[in-house]
Amino acid sequence: MARFLLPPNHWQTDPALTGDEAKHAAQVLRVKPGQTVTVFDGSGRRSDAEILAVSRDHIPLRFLGEPERPPAPLPAITLVQAIPKGKNMDLIVQKAVELGVASIQPLVTRNTVVNPGDKKAHKWRRTALEACKQCGQDTLPHIADPITFDAWIPEQGNPNPGLQLIASLAPGAKPFRQTLLEHPGTTAATLLIGPEGDFSPQETEAATAAGFLPVTLGDIVLRVETATLYCLSALRYQYSC
Repeated sequence: MARFLLPPNHWQTDPALTGDEAKHAAQVLRVKPGQTVTVFDGSGRRSDAEILAVSRDHIPLRFLGEPERPPAPLPAITLVQAIPKGKNMDLIVQKAVELGVASIQPLVTRNTVVNPGDKKAHKWRRTALEACKQCGQDTLPHIADPITFDAWIPEQGNPNPGLQLIASLAPGAKPFRQTLLEHPGTTAATLLIGPEGDFSPQETEAATAAGFLPVTLGDIVLRVETATLYCLSALRYQYSC
């Protein structure tokens, strides 16, 4: 069944798809009056709805039954991602949504080799929305504007909740699995993933000083996008009911 984002302020009276969602429904999917679709508000609420009429910029809806609010996946994961080269950030955002992250903070580090530009965050938010619609995720992750590591790190540490992890190639990092086993029942986690070439020694030191636990992902050096998806999958596997 086709899924569309219906913002929270459109759920109270006269619900309707508007803007890009109406245009996509009318011109791409060619929905018809009487057809049933699923709408979600990006905050965990969803409902089936009947299409009452169709135009390119306004599609009124009638809810079918009471909206549902399935529980959000735990732990609530914040992915702090050094921006990789090429289109790999698009892939990371897409797959992170499928793995149920709560938020994504793109990061510019000393070894970051790309300039994210002013429009990248908007593009990543659009990618996240499309992933939510495709995979059935009802919570749209918050994707922040890119920020430098040096501007981001002073805000970390207490009172940040939950488990804080940094994937690291530095000596002394604990095996990832061991660290997860030492923290049962985790309901919130922040995952910090570096760029090609890893974090600088100074950045790793600053992260550990802020409470991040260095973890190793094994003897094979993984590409950035592989490391991210490996870690997210492991977190989901370890703490899933």
